Amino acid sequence: MKSDVEDLMPRLLPLECGASTEDLDLNGPPRNPQEYLRQVQLEASLCPEVVVAQIDPKKLKKKQTVNALVAGCHAAPVGFSPSLSWQQFQVSNFSDVRQSIAKNRKHWSSQTLDDNVLMPKLTDEEGWKRFCLGEKVYLGTSSCHTDAEFEPALDYSKMHVCLSQVGFPPFLSIVSRLNQSTVLMVLEILINWFEEREFVPQLGRWLYALLACLEKPLIPEAHSSIRQLARRCAQLRSTLDSQEDQKLPALNLLICLVARYFEQNDLADQQE
Repeated sequence: MKSDVEDLMPRLLPLECGASTEDLDLNGPPRNPQEYLRQVQLEASLCPEVVVAQIDPKKLKKKQTVNALVAGCHAAPVGFSPSLSWQQFQVSNFSDVRQSIAKNRKHWSSQTLDDNVLMPKLTDEEGWKRFCLGEKVYLGTSSCHTDAEFEPALDYSKMHVCLSQVGFPPFLSIVSRLNQSTVLMVLEILINWFEEREFVPQLGRWLYALLACLEKPLIPEAHSSIRQLARRCAQLRSTLDSQEDQKLPALNLLICLVARYFEQNDLADQQE
């Protein structure tokens, strides 16, 4: 006799008519495909239609809480964390920057890049490091020029050799061309690079620009990356010797944006 399930759902692998299950041995291996299917059918017919789990309520009351370790940021040394008003101002300013980029993205992305600006391919990790940070930082070599000499107002089309050494700044005409997959990928590349190296101005400029282009709501990969960034900044901040260190404002800013703007509140600097 067919069950209700068999009436509603025909068998995908029907057995031969008249096949008997009386001589089947469920403890032994099947001798052929037909016998295997008959064993499966027999085992299914022996299962009750409704199964009730036998649960001891007393055991459930003992261990109801699961403690998950969520890594936070290193606490800032006394006097190294910014005030709440400073953080609020930075978040407001960052929000304005993001709105401006979104509003003018079409205009900036249509601007012609100079011939010397050769953007790397999407999967070229080493190429992106060289493009954003420059050969000087990427290879750890020195240069005769300082970062202060290369401001966006300068005609960098005439400075190809120099910019290849110090990296191309994240001009709007460049970052506006990046779609979200590229933004996230370059962000991950630079954050992973930062995990094992010191903070440099070129890195800070690109991280800020990429965060400004990162769309909300964030996908899980973006959440993970920016939290990694905030933790690395906090870890590096905890090693600084002086409040006058030039890296401190940039590190505080990146932590602030991740925690306050992107709502990773457990990573936020609290009032001292």
